[in-house]
Amino acid sequence: MSGETKGAKMSRRRADSESSLGPNDEVMPYSDDETDDELEETSDGEAEEPQEPAHPREETRPPEIGWKVKANDRAYHQLPEFKKKVFLCIKKSRYSGNAIKTYKYNALTFLPLNLYEQFKRVANIYFLALLILQIIPDIATLPWYTTLIPLVIVLGITAIKDLVDDLARHRMDKEVNNRKCEVLLDGRFKESKWMDIQVGDVVRLKKNDFIPADILLLSSSNPNSLCYVETAELDGETNLKFKMGLRQTDEGLQEEQELAQFNALIECEEPNNRLDKFTGMMLWKSERYPLELDNILLRGCKIRNTDYCHGLVIFAGADTKIMRNGGKTRFKRTKIDELMNYMVYTIFVMLVLVSAGLAIGHSFWYEDIGSKAWYLFDGKGQTTSYRGFLSFWGYIIVLNTMVPISLYVSVEVIRLGQSKFINWDLQMYYSEKDTPAK
Repeated sequence: MSGETKGAKMSRRRADSESSLGPNDEVMPYSDDETDDELEETSDGEAEEPQEPAHPREETRPPEIGWKVKANDRAYHQLPEFKKKVFLCIKKSRYSGNAIKTYKYNALTFLPLNLYEQFKRVANIYFLALLILQIIPDIATLPWYTTLIPLVIVLGITAIKDLVDDLARHRMDKEVNNRKCEVLLDGRFKESKWMDIQVGDVVRLKKNDFIPADILLLSSSNPNSLCYVETAELDGETNLKFKMGLRQTDEGLQEEQELAQFNALIECEEPNNRLDKFTGMMLWKSERYPLELDNILLRGCKIRNTDYCHGLVIFAGADTKIMRNGGKTRFKRTKIDELMNYMVYTIFVMLVLVSAGLAIGHSFWYEDIGSKAWYLFDGKGQTTSYRGFLSFWGYIIVLNTMVPISLYVSVEVIRLGQSKFINWDLQMYYSEKDTPAK
């Protein structure tokens, strides 16, 4: 880039040949998993692609447009009109920072949230209720710690496993947020962390760089501002796709000084999870230019076969399309959990029926024998029905082993072991990049 003079730069013209819009097989071979039919479809699609008009077209702004981005102006996005209410009179900017968060817990929320999640399991609720019953003197038939110790062990093992998983998410988030990227600050490109990138920043990406946010492609080292990207993290496809900047930005935004003076206003759709759609308009030098998905580089993609490119951050962090598709990290319930809950429901119904039968039998026995035996007299003066009611809960405690709490321990150990075997699987290890399964 430094060897290109300004005069040579101004002579750049959009290539007229349709072949320049497609990847060069000698420079960028297609992936092995791309079939001949796919290649024919790609070439046909490129041949039918309409040429960009020589002059900007005036278009009616779509009704969903409500997002404004000012290039090289961080203060613009902090104006009161772009604030949203969070709680009561507390407001914050509607524009997210570029730091991401995929973990579920922090130091304050781990204990309450993890316990809340674990007590969604019916067996845990059952043993908690059983522990409460064992504290009542008139009902208790076994010491309360006989239930407390197994319950604490089960909850502890699951909590440790969840903590290890969440710490891995913390490490991964930290690694991603601390990646480096060149950002235009104070008229010069400076190395900055991903987490410090803001909406409206101009960034420079180089070959094999991951795209840190959803950015508008302004210019690149290729003719026509073509930029080849790998979208494997978005759609799983390994064949490259190309994006293309506008002719006006391609011809006028190559040098660092010109990029520093870039002051366009972008009006586009609100952040959403549509990977196949983008609608917007760029207002620059009193002219309006329509924007579409082919002008946008999405976060999660990787720059390929392009020495460098420049872009304007449109959506950052949680507002990017890849993060909108992921959403918040949800608590997952597996089919095994649902099956075990159903089994516990069934066993509990059987336990209630057995305890009810025994309590009824105890009432008849006490009425005929127990109340008349002087050696069984306890001086409490309780009626037969009340004694039957207390004995029902006593039998629930005595027969609590019908509900297999050890089953949950076994399942947690199996899950932990299976996850380790997946990480250790040599057939899922990619030696070229030293990448194991996770």
